[in-house]
Amino acid sequence: MDNKIQLLFVYNADSGAFNKLADMAHKIFSPDTYSCALCSITHGIFQEKEQWRTFVASLPLACRFVHRDEFLLQHPEFQGQLPAIFQASADTLRVCLSADQLKSCHDIQDLQKLITMHCINQLENSTQ
Repeated sequence: MDNKIQLLFVYNADSGAFNKLADMAHKIFSPDTYSCALCSITHGIFQEKEQWRTFVASLPLACRFVHRDEFLLQHPEFQGQLPAIFQASADTLRVCLSADQLKSCHDIQDLQKLITMHCINQLENSTQ
């Protein structure tokens, strides 16, 4: 069994073309009520922001991104709120950034700081 830890980013949005179009419309017409803080920060209307893509590529852990429906199929026991970021391995799943923490971010820099503090540095400190 592989115990290699990765970061699992779970959006509070469902997969599929229709859902993607509905999300785009929601971001345009009612951005203040959009329910995915992670999407709002990391994506523009049509695509992922370059600054975010560069940051993710620089992280020392592998990263995986899934939508709410995909995550809940794999983890039906999960009872928390989404979006969230997890430290995940073959046999563990631990929230390192909760929905409330993600909502507190105002921009990509805030998100980067939280990921570094709570998902990367915390893991490095626990393995030393």
